[in-house]
Amino acid sequence: MVNRILCAALLLVASGASAADMFNGRDFSGWELRTDPAASVASVFSVQPGGVIASAGKPLGFLATTASYRNYKLHVEWRWPGKTGNGGVLLHISEGPMDRVWPLSQQVQTKFGNAGDLLPMANASFTEALTGNKPPVKAHIAADSERPAGEWNSADIVSRDGSIEVTVNGVLQNRVTGAKPSEGHIGFQLEGTPYELRNIQLTPLD
Repeated sequence: MVNRILCAALLLVASGASAADMFNGRDFSGWELRTDPAASVASVFSVQPGGVIASAGKPLGFLATTASYRNYKLHVEWRWPGKTGNGGVLLHISEGPMDRVWPLSQQVQTKFGNAGDLLPMANASFTEALTGNKPPVKAHIAADSERPAGEWNSADIVSRDGSIEVTVNGVLQNRVTGAKPSEGHIGFQLEGTPYELRNIQLTPLD
């Protein structure tokens, strides 16, 4: 495992790839909101001092990039400013069947107590077996590594040719292969609880 991580790091250095901010720090250009009932981005998200993005957490739905991505490393930091709740990072959002308001995608759970779980949404899939049934997920593989309410968490997600690897606060928590879809838009869920985001950066791996 250590050798694989070191090799990935060396490849990034060799390719000269650099991380790019996914938010411009002023507004939500390049992003679109889909909720039920419909809402404006300004009524759900706001940019706070220091580049922190505050989300009201509702109505149910998701905020997604207008651009599509395939092979990348995504870094994102989140926290629950009040009570803990449910949320997730959506990878490879694609057109297709919906699960209520949730799109065809691969979800990295940020739900408190489940950070690092992987959940195939709608008709998404991956090779590894699922655990549980409400909802079916591939549970995280290490002890919980998320932090208490009010403290910042970080997730580093590497997506390459259908494999997805998830590290939460420096701890490897999940890995799957054969993910379908393997490319698409990137988004953040709204599941009823306010949360905050910062330092959302993407490094291309191609």
